Parts: sequence; C-alpha cells; structure tokens
Amino acid sequence: MDITISTHHLTLLIEQAAEMGAKHALTQTGRLKPYLKKSEAFRQFGRRNVEHWIEDALLIPRKDGDHSAALRLERIELEAISAAEDLLFYFHYK
Repeated sequence: MDITISTHHLTLLIEQAAEMGAKHALTQTGRLKPYLKKSEAFRQFGRRNVEHWIEDALLIPRKDGDHSAALRLERIELEAISAAEDLLFYFHYK
C-alpha cells in the first residue's frame, strides 16, 4: 500500500514532531512545568477546547489531594492534542 504525501505536508509533520520533541525535552530538564493548572490551560489553549477534550476523554485531569486540590493537566498531552487537531484541520481544509 502506497501513501502519497506532499512535500509541504511532510514538512508540517516534521515541524510539529520537532516542536513536540523540544517541549518534551524542556519538560524533562525542568525548564517547562510538566503540568498546567486548569486555568492556565484555558488561557493557553482556550476554555472551550480544554473542556471539550476532557469531555471526550482525550485529556485526563489529575488531582493531588481530595476536595479542594487544584486540577492538573499534563502539558505534553495538551500540546499533542492541540497539534493533532491543528494538523487535521489543516490537512482537511487545504
């Protein structure tokens, strides 16, 4: 089975992979926080997007404590879901 992909689409995929790799490395070295608070994720990725991803179980919020603990969202999961949606949108409409 042969899959044909344009040079432009391949370039976009490689750029996204490199960006994700860099963010993963920065997270692993402590330069970026591995988790974001829910409010930080709302600001960075949009409230509607984050709530939709949680509702669809694409993103799993984590809680450290019991009742009053803040929800944490894993940065790499947020970045990966956002990048995947961007690429799907681009490939579908271009």
